[in-house]
Amino acid sequence: MSNVGALLNGRALRVADGVYLERLDERQPVLEEHLRALAARLPSFGAQRARVRRFIALAAAAEPALRGLDDAALVADLQATCVAMRKQGFADPLLARAFAAVREGSRRTLGMRHHDVQLVGGWALLQGMIAEMETGEGKTLVATLAACTAAAAGAAVHVITVNDYLASRDAAQNLPLYGFFGLRVGVVGEGMTPAQRSAEYAAEVVYVSNKEIVFDYLKDRIATGGVPASQHRLRGLYRAGQNPELLLRGLHVAIVDEADSILVDEARTPLIISKTVPDEHGGELYHTGIALARQLVRGEHFELNEHREIWVTPAGEQKTVELTAALDGVWSSTLWRRELIEKALTALWCYERDQHYLLAEGKVQIVDEFSGRVMPDRAWERGLHQMIEAKEGCEISGQRMTLSRMTYQRFLGRYLLLCGMTGTAAEITPELRRVYDIAVFKVPTHVPSKRVRLPSRCWLTQEARWQAVAARAAELSAAGRAVLIGTRSVEASERLSRDFDARGIAHAVINARQDKAEADTVAEAGLPGRITIATNMAGRGTDIRPDPAVLALGGLHVILTEFHESARVDRQLFGRCARQGQPGTVEAYVSLDDELFIRFAPLLRAAMLPAARRCGSLSPRLLNLLVRHAQGVAERYNARIRLSTIKQDRKLQSLLAFSGTPS
Repeated sequence: MSNVGALLNGRALRVADGVYLERLDERQPVLEEHLRALAARLPSFGAQRARVRRFIALAAAAEPALRGLDDAALVADLQATCVAMRKQGFADPLLARAFAAVREGSRRTLGMRHHDVQLVGGWALLQGMIAEMETGEGKTLVATLAACTAAAAGAAVHVITVNDYLASRDAAQNLPLYGFFGLRVGVVGEGMTPAQRSAEYAAEVVYVSNKEIVFDYLKDRIATGGVPASQHRLRGLYRAGQNPELLLRGLHVAIVDEADSILVDEARTPLIISKTVPDEHGGELYHTGIALARQLVRGEHFELNEHREIWVTPAGEQKTVELTAALDGVWSSTLWRRELIEKALTALWCYERDQHYLLAEGKVQIVDEFSGRVMPDRAWERGLHQMIEAKEGCEISGQRMTLSRMTYQRFLGRYLLLCGMTGTAAEITPELRRVYDIAVFKVPTHVPSKRVRLPSRCWLTQEARWQAVAARAAELSAAGRAVLIGTRSVEASERLSRDFDARGIAHAVINARQDKAEADTVAEAGLPGRITIATNMAGRGTDIRPDPAVLALGGLHVILTEFHESARVDRQLFGRCARQGQPGTVEAYVSLDDELFIRFAPLLRAAMLPAARRCGSLSPRLLNLLVRHAQGVAERYNARIRLSTIKQDRKLQSLLAFSGTPS
């Protein structure tokens, strides 16, 4: 095995050492996965805390001598330390010396010296953990500690972010530091040619979005026919000139920013490379399906449950037989007829414009539920996308033929060292341990938080809630505070924006329609009197810096207008204020008509309605009970979907292996 393999292969792992240096797929016993999840719920890291204190002391002891070195000597010191790591691995004494050198390099090039807690975050990364750090604690700078050290030791480092903008921004921000130590930085983004991508991936440290790197990996698998890397290397020796150019050079170290989003939230759906092929049935099939589905009555011909699952009743089956009696082709097949009608009903009843998708340039574009961003290059499978196009009167696109597919779980599990950073991981620690065998290490804040959580308030109807939000924001804005209002959908953000317009209140909106301008808008959200409406986690990763006048009045005020299915997303929104010991306040203004309560806590909601009607609202204590119950049910439901995705992926792998088809 190469020096890189020795450096990163701390546990007994089977590693492919060929064109790609990566961890091989190994099916682990389900019982072992359950035991890992159980262990993750037990108290831990008591001994680790003492180890971290010793580590910080070692780094502090090395700092005075390193500060006395000139630039060339400082670079040489890091290189010498990292050469030793190739034999000893990321041993604490070596890691402390390396981090002290990177910290000094950062002070000289970026004007920023890593705090001790940031060293702790970097240490957790190179131990193969998720560093849970409060929003605003400088995770972007923390990544440079691990990236510089691992890259100087010879590993290919991929810093994986949630979008191209953040990848480009973070790379540019830290370029002077990497350049100081002689490390090249690559940035991979949308629109690049294969040659450009290959050149960027050749750099020691590469910043790339999760979507781009998985698709590039899949392209390499297609180019090699899906065979193991070592076989591909041997094949290349005998078939000179026919060896396809690969984009990546292995899966050594992945530093995942916003790890909860990428490792968990995005993991519900496998990533698929496909090509569009002509639809043998033509667009008329989908228009007919939508027209037929519009004639069916909910409760009589079909049922729809709280999880957006549809099934046709016997009466509905009979009705569709009558409606399609004069039609031929696939409509004469019972199985095809049921499949098409269910897809059409799903398109009509389960997917809403400006919530699940947008119409842009006459095309249906999917909106990511967790990030609030448009995903223009993605499509729903098995005819659902075409049904939604027919529903909206758009041109029907062709069917997609799958060329290669992979889940995030399987892709990220192939890295020799997987680690990450996020502000919210506590709730998903058991799942991370079960699926990725990765632990979570909570890093203390640099200074104590001054965030104040005000009591949540609940109204009977959405209309009453929106009016209250508008009045509250106007009141705070008039007093000179900066206000950030979080909504769950594009539709909700635009609904609230219309209320503000009617009241003559100046404000800015960030949603999937203004995706390109979101960073600039978020950067200005801390000005006095500024009101910013943002969908979900729009602008996540961009600091809101409150003006001194705003800080003097209490800092940024965040209003959550609808609880998310995941409490982590709510915490991320609240974390936009009161960073680095600044003041700030947060509160929730919600409605009993919100989707979370109707979908995941219908019985408890119904039980609370009489009391809410008598008082005109729900007390904070009852509301907190309702929220905890609904989010708990939603988290368990979404976790089951993610585990189902893994099981389906494993089943497909087994079938492909049995048939001899490359996966």
